[in-house]
Amino acid sequence: MGKAIAIFNQKGGVGKTTTNINLAACLAIKGKKVLILDIDPQGNTTSGVGISKRDLEVTTHEILIEDDYHPEEAVIPTGIENLDIMPASVQLAGAEVELIELTGREKRLKRAIDVLRPKYDYIFVDCPPSLGILTINSLTAVDSVLIPIQCEFYALEGVSQLMSTIDIVKTNLNPDLEIEGVILSMFDGRTNLSIQVVEEVKKYFREKVYTTVIPRNVRLAEAPSYGMPVIQYDPKSSGAIAYMEFADEFLANEEAK
Repeated sequence: MGKAIAIFNQKGGVGKTTTNINLAACLAIKGKKVLILDIDPQGNTTSGVGISKRDLEVTTHEILIEDDYHPEEAVIPTGIENLDIMPASVQLAGAEVELIELTGREKRLKRAIDVLRPKYDYIFVDCPPSLGILTINSLTAVDSVLIPIQCEFYALEGVSQLMSTIDIVKTNLNPDLEIEGVILSMFDGRTNLSIQVVEEVKKYFREKVYTTVIPRNVRLAEAPSYGMPVIQYDPKSSGAIAYMEFADEFLANEEAK
């Protein structure tokens, strides 16, 4: 039975989508069966694996809002073996309003994920950078939350709000929800600031912080515009090497549990 993990930080621009695409791709290359579920209306994860959002008939929007579709109808293969995606569409932007009128609105995504779990080792959900009903759906549906934090001055701003959201969901909707871990991205070892941020985050999250840090890397930033994970775009880049190391650490932690 597959494990479902939400990649979430309500602060935008922290490497959420980058982590989703690249961790999922590295795990797939290592032989794990992985599904990415894009529930962010921006759809950057969808385009980041080379899927055009224009030609899609069934997306996460239809699975959330309509009862006529089986979740598997929205799943499509990516260009990487073992890696599938349930893509997003621009219609998701209106889903917040549409969901208000539906019964069991917080658990719509959970129903779909529970159907898909037996087919995959891991299901990664790319949440919107907000605390709305789409994010609540994601946090209700998953086993744990992976939090990407950028190595910058305002890194910990909003973390207390993020943690209180997780606690609210845990209390009311998903008592088994856990913190999977914290991954630090956009690290620049040449600056004191990056080093200070790592120390601050480790003080706050302690053993939940992964040892691997993702460096600031041009190739990592370029890869999505070519619709590829960085491991495909430039396997020798520091970004690709870091995500492969992160995938190894992630799997080692899983085996230790």
